[in-house]
Amino acid sequence: MNATQTGRDNDPLIQVDIDKVLSELEHYRCQSDRLQKVNDLYRKLAGITDLPTMIESYSIWLSQYVPHEIIGYHNLTRQCMHMFCSCHGPERRQVINITEKFLKQDDKSSDRHAVVEGFHSHRWSFQSGNSSGILILLRKDRKIPKDEIDLINDSLTILAEPLTKTHDYEEIFRQARRDSLTGLPNRLVFEERIDCMIEQSRRHKHPLTMAALDLDHFKTVNDTMGHLYGDEVLQKVAIALQEQIRLPDLLVRMGGDELLLVLADTNLHAARFLGERLCRAVSDLDIKAGTEKLGISIGLAQLQQGMSKKQWLEKADDVLYQAKKAGRNQVAH
Repeated sequence: MNATQTGRDNDPLIQVDIDKVLSELEHYRCQSDRLQKVNDLYRKLAGITDLPTMIESYSIWLSQYVPHEIIGYHNLTRQCMHMFCSCHGPERRQVINITEKFLKQDDKSSDRHAVVEGFHSHRWSFQSGNSSGILILLRKDRKIPKDEIDLINDSLTILAEPLTKTHDYEEIFRQARRDSLTGLPNRLVFEERIDCMIEQSRRHKHPLTMAALDLDHFKTVNDTMGHLYGDEVLQKVAIALQEQIRLPDLLVRMGGDELLLVLADTNLHAARFLGERLCRAVSDLDIKAGTEKLGISIGLAQLQQGMSKKQWLEKADDVLYQAKKAGRNQVAH
């Protein structure tokens, strides 16, 4: 080895340059690796149109690089929340309670860290278009190190836009399944749910009763007071009916002033008591219809062995006609 070569090896300036180059190469390698990871996330989220699947897919992707027990998301603008938890048993309930508490906090500050009941909670606030959201991550072992924080920060720029599109899609989907005037489920929802309700009734041998409802003298309301007032009447009736029924029951506006109510785990005897309450609820609105008063007629039909869906609907409609014929504002079965 010649003297010139030996001098270069011992030159501190050359050594510094080599260290700088190696450091920059490592930096670019890390950047490239992170970019590859977030590109993989982008591909995984493409095409997802519902919030639960979106959060679940994000959590599964992130768990490869940042171990965690739960991810919670809360959209502050649209007031919707979802969590995906990977643990089970009492620990599952514990982390869900902790996460829900943090998500409900009215705090729009940036990244925060806290330790609660042995879990490290990390919080991010982020904005996408006109929508603001909060993401909470809980892990048990330790605080998330900086390199993993950087990866999450990068991933949120990818997650924000699909989340916004998911909310937009769900809102369109919700509107398509709701009656625009009353806010009640529409015929589409009835067709989607009724077969499942029938199947569950038959499988578990639980009674299932349908109520066909039709307002009495509603045409008179429209003719004497106008259709705008008629619309207000339908809205008031929908609210009054909803206040009387249970969450598992399905109340649907089929069109005009015709409604269907499907009562899960309910026989004719119990359905009749509910029907009488519904009649009183509408009567208590005290809505005048010319010289008459707005009421509601109800026809009840319990699903029987061997009865088809079409036969069941026709039976309820026939019994409704009997209630009308017998004097209106009453329950027939």
